[in-house]
Amino acid sequence: MSKKECIAMLLAGGQGSRLGVLTRDIAKPAVSFGAKYRIIDFALSNCANSGVDTVGVLTQYRPYLLHSYIGSGAAWNLDEGDGGVSILPPYATQTGGAWYAGTADAVTQNIGFIEQNDPDYVLILSGDQLYRMDYQKMLENHKRHNADLTVAVMPVPWEEASRFGIITQDDDERILKFTEKPNKPDSNLASMGIYIFNAKLLVDTLREDAIDQTSEHDFGKNIIPKLLADGKRLYTYEFQGFWRDVGTIASYHETSMDLLGMQPDFDLYDDENPIMSNAGAKPPAYVGPNGAIDDCLVGNGAQIFGSVRHSIVSTSAYVGERAVVEDSVLLPGATVKDGAHVVRAILGENSVVEDNVVLGSVDQTKDTAVIGNDVVVGKGEE
Repeated sequence: MSKKECIAMLLAGGQGSRLGVLTRDIAKPAVSFGAKYRIIDFALSNCANSGVDTVGVLTQYRPYLLHSYIGSGAAWNLDEGDGGVSILPPYATQTGGAWYAGTADAVTQNIGFIEQNDPDYVLILSGDQLYRMDYQKMLENHKRHNADLTVAVMPVPWEEASRFGIITQDDDERILKFTEKPNKPDSNLASMGIYIFNAKLLVDTLREDAIDQTSEHDFGKNIIPKLLADGKRLYTYEFQGFWRDVGTIASYHETSMDLLGMQPDFDLYDDENPIMSNAGAKPPAYVGPNGAIDDCLVGNGAQIFGSVRHSIVSTSAYVGERAVVEDSVLLPGATVKDGAHVVRAILGENSVVEDNVVLGSVDQTKDTAVIGNDVVVGKGEE
């Protein structure tokens, strides 16, 4: 195996409990998004487009769908014999085994994967964010500063800053202070949870952290503050572009709607840096003689016989005659039967809204309606 300059460790074990029924049976990175994708497609596509061809995917919560979906990595051109995608779940050893105790612990348990590939740099990624980034530009910034660690950052609204790891930096992008989710932030420059480490420093620091019984084994809470306290060279790389962590139902619905319109906030049609997926081959979408669509994304295999406006209609979804779907997201295989009316709703995979059912509300003060995978909603159950 040839030496790699940079490999990626992709953290994809999150439950995403705030997404409720959408993650009851699958991990957050496996949740469908944008008519034909799953959330993890974005990070994997970024790796492929950036020339990072060796990726370890660290899974944990309900991993079966994610494992089968990623497969050999061929869908993202990450099936090289000298590299490619490796699935890295927790495992048992002679001294026992345990779930990953934190983001840093997940990588610690897979130090062998890093050492086997012997890279100069390790890129740490989250599998549950939506964005398009050229990691080579971030790596160039890391080298330019002769950094030990580079953290991708972007400004966030001040009122949201307490939700993030917040960074204070000097005029040369060197990090002066890092505070994880502060109650009173002194900056609105937020960590994106995307890091480039010098590989040897990362391995040494993780091994030290693993035997620290007071540590939570988390990059934001423990690893970064320790490196900063030790006087290491920590720098930022400011990202300019669309980035979302769809951690709640409201943000998932809002971000889905951001894909629509003549000039969407996130362009899925960028040929230079495409978002790739392992969606199975399906026949073309079909719009019936009385079907109508306006400002929608429609996946292959979808059938539309009713009216759909400003919505995401995923692969193999079905909208019956006289049915109306507005401002909604239909995940793969979702069915809206004849005469039903669905507005501001998210329908889980293979879910069914029965004939003439009214689901959701145009009232923006009310929560987005959500039904889980394989759920059937009949009259009186709305």
